Amino acid sequence: MRFHWGWIEPVMPVPYVPTLGPARWGDPLHELLEAVVDSAGTGRFLPHDKDRRWAETKTERVLVDAIEHDQAQTFVPTLAERGRGVVKVHVYGAAPDSLSAGADLARKLAPAHGAAKARIVWFLGADQPDASAQGTRVQLKDLTAGPGDAPGVPIQEYKELPEDAGFQAFATAMAEDGFAFLYGQMQAGTVGPVLAVLHDGLVAGAIGPMETMNDAQGYARLLPQYFGVLPQHRGRGYGRALWRAAMRWGHQHGAAYQLLQTEVGGASDRLCRAEGLTSLGFVNQADV
Repeated sequence: MRFHWGWIEPVMPVPYVPTLGPARWGDPLHELLEAVVDSAGTGRFLPHDKDRRWAETKTERVLVDAIEHDQAQTFVPTLAERGRGVVKVHVYGAAPDSLSAGADLARKLAPAHGAAKARIVWFLGADQPDASAQGTRVQLKDLTAGPGDAPGVPIQEYKELPEDAGFQAFATAMAEDGFAFLYGQMQAGTVGPVLAVLHDGLVAGAIGPMETMNDAQGYARLLPQYFGVLPQHRGRGYGRALWRAAMRWGHQHGAAYQLLQTEVGGASDRLCRAEGLTSLGFVNQADV
């Protein structure tokens, strides 16, 4: 499968590649699209796929035979095989019926591939109002300009914490934010450093793992982290301190940038906007 970039570029308001996620404007998006198609069904990760740190095989693939590609719009369906399965149709198109046509394709493909859910994914440019979004904002942090502002409160690596700091209890309380899974990976020694903030000697918030990976052009990027503060300790500036400490870590370890997806209007979204990150647009999703 080969894409006509002149057809896709005008209807791609966000630099986003199915199965890989957000990228930067200026990245080789055309080549990345074709690479995820070429690797579909092999179970192999591309060298710059951020998900390869969590698994040995790729569990989401492009459904190559179901791609629809013309001058008006492009539909790129994927199958995520985790759980009961999800078919997602990524809609690149601005025609009045693009979303409804993408939804029809998703509903058709889901039962054919034994997937329990059918979903459409569509995109809005950064100039669109937040009220139009039904998902996440893609944000870019440039780490080349310097280490950024100091955290303001003490931040420690997990391995430096006292034994009675209660990270396990924190991870259990924040299981819905992924920290129970992360704690298991930490115990297995398979992830990079995790940063934490204490309140009265106990873990109140954390961010991690702190890891970098080269992108398709060879630039080091700071990978997304699990990030959270216990509800009873929010509003004290701990989240901002953790985030700033993470950005400093990335700068000090040679990362050029970080790409984040934040829930529109959520705490992380508000923090990143306040910290001056660049919005690249919105990724919207809906089950159909």
